Amino acid sequence: MSFAEVIGKLDAGRPTPLYQQLQQAVREAIQRRVLKADEALPAERDLAESLSVSRITVRKAFDGLVAEGLLSRRQGAGTFVAARVEKSFSKLTSFSEDMAARGRKATSSWISRTEGAVTPEESLTLGLSPGTPVYRYHRIRYADGAPMALEYSTVPASSLPSLETVDVSLYRALDAHGQRPVRALQRLRAVLFTEEQAELLGVAPGAAGLLIERRAFARDGQAVEVTQSFYRGDAYDFVAELNDGPA
Repeated sequence: MSFAEVIGKLDAGRPTPLYQQLQQAVREAIQRRVLKADEALPAERDLAESLSVSRITVRKAFDGLVAEGLLSRRQGAGTFVAARVEKSFSKLTSFSEDMAARGRKATSSWISRTEGAVTPEESLTLGLSPGTPVYRYHRIRYADGAPMALEYSTVPASSLPSLETVDVSLYRALDAHGQRPVRALQRLRAVLFTEEQAELLGVAPGAAGLLIERRAFARDGQAVEVTQSFYRGDAYDFVAELNDGPA
């Protein structure tokens, strides 16, 4: 069955704009698993011709679905149905490493990068004395250009040479200076995105999300990271391997 047959005809006589009709048809095909994860979509020019619409209509529809995290664009390869990301709870890896392992490109958009004195709460979680300088990194994390998570990290300033050391990957920067975490305590809970968070992630206010709170430790036992990561609930699955060990 061709892609056009899967989608069905678009009706210019309906009050709903054609690009929204196409979006809804693709969305439903993904939900019904007629279009499967990592499946390539036809080129915009070919699809526009087969559906008798303009390329602008197809591009606008795809742009919206990419923003929703349902489609992803890969440079030089085309547009694909986005695969849900499985994040293992049993392995200590960064967002960048998770994406690279799945053949996806991780990028960031900075909300803020600041230096300041540790707060009382940070002092307790990081085991630092009052007044100790820390670096705070707030950013949006993307996979193949689609927003996936909001990340709020605090690290002791002594763990990095400068605030600007972190580029794409915090763990890569920590590793380069002998401070890569080797173990972590994590807590997962469900949340509903606030209006501000939803706007940053391109989802509806009140949409379901997953909050991971992580406190990570270097080999010498010093806490080197405390992070809150808000993941899109429609794009992530968290998995863990369980063993039947002694009670």
